[in-house]
Amino acid sequence: MTRDEAVALLRSMPQAESDMNHYLETEAIMRALAEKFGEDVDYWGMLGLLHDVDWALTKEDWTVHCVKAVEILEGKGFDEKFIENVQSHGYCNDGIPSLKDKKRSSRVQHCLAAAETLTGIIYAYALMKGKRISDMEARGLKKKFNTKSFAANCSRELVEEIELAGISLDDFFALAIEAVKKIKDQIGLS
Repeated sequence: MTRDEAVALLRSMPQAESDMNHYLETEAIMRALAEKFGEDVDYWGMLGLLHDVDWALTKEDWTVHCVKAVEILEGKGFDEKFIENVQSHGYCNDGIPSLKDKKRSSRVQHCLAAAETLTGIIYAYALMKGKRISDMEARGLKKKFNTKSFAANCSRELVEEIELAGISLDDFFALAIEAVKKIKDQIGLS
């Protein structure tokens, strides 16, 4: 599947614009992480873009989030490993009974869980700054990250999994901000 086909697939479902922004941000961060680690940038980007492929269909019933993704992705010809990597961001989640006892076990899985979670904190911080990301810095993001009441629904523990992938939290914040800055026009930020 090409990137354009993946975007069309996502847009074929009843997506909120904020959800599309989240997918694009996750894609951008995953691409930057792949580049840093010398991995396949397009593959990691596709994981980021499609990680919530079933969200529009499951957000009212979290118990099947990441589960319904299997049938969607198999139907589009994705292999078992890709699907496992997509599903992995739902591992250890008590709200998804079939995945709650599974553990992330690879660099790409830790990166996906951390990246997709950090997008919420970055976007909330940008909104607080008048939808501005162009002057966002890692130290400011770190301060917001350490304020547990800020973007409280974003799990700090999931973001911290980035360290299991071999990158420090500070470096991850800087990398993620720069990645999202590159797509700011696509997601309504300045």
